[in-house]
Amino acid sequence: MKTELRGNTTSMSPQNPSLCTTPQTSLLKGCLGSLDGACIEKLLLHCASALESNDVTLAQQVMWVLNNVASSAGDPNQRLTSWFLRALIARSSRVFPTPMNSFGGSSSGTIRRRLMSVTELAGYVDLLPWHRFGFCASNSAINNAIQGYFKVHILDLSITHCMQWPTLIDALAKRPEGPPSLRISVPSWRPLVPPFLDLSCQEVGQRLSNFAKFREVPFEFNVIEDSPSKEHSNVHCDNFVLSQLSPSSLQLREDEILVVNCQNWLRYLPDEQKGNSIHNTSSRDAFLDVIQGLNPRIITVVDEDSDLGASSLTSRITTCFNFLWIPFDALETFLPKDSCQRLEYEADIGQKIENIIGFEGNQRIERLESGLNLSQRMKNTGFLSVPFCEETVREVKFLLDEHASGWGMKNEDDMLVLTWKGHNSVYATAWVPCGFEA
Repeated sequence: MKTELRGNTTSMSPQNPSLCTTPQTSLLKGCLGSLDGACIEKLLLHCASALESNDVTLAQQVMWVLNNVASSAGDPNQRLTSWFLRALIARSSRVFPTPMNSFGGSSSGTIRRRLMSVTELAGYVDLLPWHRFGFCASNSAINNAIQGYFKVHILDLSITHCMQWPTLIDALAKRPEGPPSLRISVPSWRPLVPPFLDLSCQEVGQRLSNFAKFREVPFEFNVIEDSPSKEHSNVHCDNFVLSQLSPSSLQLREDEILVVNCQNWLRYLPDEQKGNSIHNTSSRDAFLDVIQGLNPRIITVVDEDSDLGASSLTSRITTCFNFLWIPFDALETFLPKDSCQRLEYEADIGQKIENIIGFEGNQRIERLESGLNLSQRMKNTGFLSVPFCEETVREVKFLLDEHASGWGMKNEDDMLVLTWKGHNSVYATAWVPCGFEA
């Protein structure tokens, strides 16, 4: 937990004497009385170790301490802790089926779907620069890459329902030589993660078409139809995704250039190697191989800058706790504790925490990798990094000026990185295949 958040402490007096008399709970003694972020992290790791060693008594004792400090309406420490506790309860209910739900919370793993209107979704992505940062950097890189081309096809793999594209359409409409013809293709399936929209893909496409017509940009919108079966909707659908990325499914045309846009998407493709042969690759690497074979003019990759794919539960807890403090801390700076908008945004982050901590195997779909690791993967697959130009940097800085002063940006190994109080939060990258042929 970073210094800014660890400064908050929550006083607590022991109400359960047995907690302080068990030889196994020496760590708990030291944490009673004043719980700061560092101590909470130790308690979370202690609980994880107890669960992994099937020590139900110790796990219950640590959860009791955490339950006394956790509050969804408290300071950032307490709010973050409440979601980690919920995730540990969900996990413990599968390890110890009966006694562990006395602290409250849900253990079913059911995804909560809060359907937003387009207006609500716009407010959601504008609340923090978490999404707009990637939109801005990617759109600028794409706009530069397609200069001089008159027919552009964008394959959009993202979770924000095409909220990125009105800004690009507006920029294309302002071209002195006139806008190119723009075609956007999206898969009918997306990961079942927030935000959720109360419109279908087709309805989103119609709204984009209306806006493009208003801006006098020739426009087509295609939905790649082929939904996975409902019983697999909560697990990795890598076979579905890969099956849709053929030239025939994408209806590629010789007179178009292809752009591939990946916003918070690669994390949902498994990174485990398939089979035992050294020639077998993970779905993530297979996806990149397929993309390279499509010969795109540019591929943009944006995601959160953290490694959350470790097989070790304790490793994931440490990394997750020291990363997801950022949005909780940022929201504290401008929204009241009882703000519905804040509670809903934090609940979406909480769903991510539950998946990272509470589940294993195919049910654990949140498998982030850092920007540095992603960059090495791209290079290993045969992509070349495209540095962001000064105009892109200026556009991103202008965007960040609209938000709290804690937000910043740095240029790191050809990546643009969004920071909060100096700590990495989101990275944006741009790539071309080696030997790209226009």
